[in-house]
Amino acid sequence: MTELQPHKILPRLDESLLTHLPPFSRLERRHIRTILDQATARRYDAGVAIFDEGAPAERFFMLLDGYVRVVRVTQSGEQVTALHIPAGQLLGIAKAVGRDTYPATAVTATESIALSWPMRLWESFVADYEGFATETYKTVGDRMGEIHNRVMEMATQQVEQRVANALLRLINQSGRKVLDGIEIDFPITRQDLSELTATTLHTASRLLSAWEKQGLVRSKRKRVTVLDPHALVVISQPKSGL
Repeated sequence: MTELQPHKILPRLDESLLTHLPPFSRLERRHIRTILDQATARRYDAGVAIFDEGAPAERFFMLLDGYVRVVRVTQSGEQVTALHIPAGQLLGIAKAVGRDTYPATAVTATESIALSWPMRLWESFVADYEGFATETYKTVGDRMGEIHNRVMEMATQQVEQRVANALLRLINQSGRKVLDGIEIDFPITRQDLSELTATTLHTASRLLSAWEKQGLVRSKRKRVTVLDPHALVVISQPKSGL
């Protein structure tokens, strides 16, 4: 995956675009203006690596529009999707976890727009803007918690429970109401779903096909719609023993 040569857009973004986003929601508008004036805005096509795992962490990012898949490569060379990050969140914040390199690759799931800043500004933002630091480290904690929950799922749950939980998480994070259900608001393939749940493509496909026949989901052209969320909640629960 190679980075698209991005170009600067919207030479002067209005600070009102950021006032509702967690890292900036507790800051005064003048502080947001100061932060924005140091940012570069870039547009990325779908399927582009914004940064790569192991590369020097030279910039950190705020996703303004679109969705990003956080991808890691295991020791055996397998690609695993660790998280999906929606618009309105920071990414590439290696300094927040004490790293000088990016711990994962960030790949755009859709056409996306991101702001970025030189990593040298990270410590001054954290020191100068209390609200920025508080909200940022809350985001880090939430992501660590999500990863911990997924590790626990893999250790304790059957594959159909894991796949059901993954679909429920995705509609909770990025669901869009449609006429007959809730659609995951970015393209997701069966391969993506298998990576999210540590199962094989064959197994993920078999489960989705079975659930489609039962009227629980619809999967078409990289779009997944959950038609019966309650049924997936039931499937996601541990089976009680007799």
